[in-house]
Amino acid sequence: MNVLWQDHDKEAWDSDHASAQAALQQDWAYGEAMAALGSHCLRCRVFDAGEPVAMAQFLVRRFAGWASVALCTRGPVWLRPLDAQAKYAAQRLMQRSLPFGWPRLVLFSPDALDAQSAGVARMHRVMTGYATVLLPLPPALALPAMRAAMPAKWRNRLGVAETSSLRVVRNGVKPAQYQWLIERERAQRHSRAYMALPLAFVPAYQQACGNGAETVLLLRADLGRDPVAAMLWLRHGSVATYHIGWSDPEARLPGAHNLLLWQAITAFKAAGVTQLDLGGFNTARSAGVARFKIGSGGEVRVLAGTFL
Repeated sequence: MNVLWQDHDKEAWDSDHASAQAALQQDWAYGEAMAALGSHCLRCRVFDAGEPVAMAQFLVRRFAGWASVALCTRGPVWLRPLDAQAKYAAQRLMQRSLPFGWPRLVLFSPDALDAQSAGVARMHRVMTGYATVLLPLPPALALPAMRAAMPAKWRNRLGVAETSSLRVVRNGVKPAQYQWLIERERAQRHSRAYMALPLAFVPAYQQACGNGAETVLLLRADLGRDPVAAMLWLRHGSVATYHIGWSDPEARLPGAHNLLLWQAITAFKAAGVTQLDLGGFNTARSAGVARFKIGSGGEVRVLAGTFL
């Protein structure tokens, strides 16, 4: 095996990323956006007998002015089936050859359910796994059939919202048009004491993609003239990832997010998206969010963790 760092073709990367239905964190534009916000982005492809078998995007940050940490989040993206031993060899080769100065740590958070299948069982786990829900949108499955297959309790809440006074609006996606939601997200982070991607990430990601209208979907639920809930999604290839959710804590309208998610499903199916990533959840810290995402009927995925 050998590793090629940098000098990659964006179109080829995007094509392979889309074919693999890979995570947002391995999208080319994600790396460009994070680089614009201060991270250092490194990309590589691994070849075996001249054939590409993997690609990986790392974000590198320097801590305390001397040590660096390079993290491959929800990667590498495997371009063909490999056994655990071959995956381990490929990742060790990436760690050794990463073109960044010492001292450094090179970490992998694979998009896999267990360490063995990810090829990291012989590495040391330093962090527990990220949890998300994947909701497939099979092109051959019509919307009525998909809705009928969703859990009854979730469907009932959707039905309540549909008969309420809520009105779903597709919000404009120029940065100035969604700044109101960014400010509400800022307030949420402060009140609930959680951290996430920088607030400037969405416009940076749009700029990196170059097609903002296709990249971002923002759905808003209004009651009269007032917004009471919203969902912002980021599309990457054939997958869309739920990025920001908000609801007015005083409104507490049942089923508002069920209605927004259903409208997102409808819009994304029409646009050719085949999978939704509902984003991370924490059953201890945000039980309500976890119940909503799990209750949608998607596949719960608790990933293997972060490995050194």
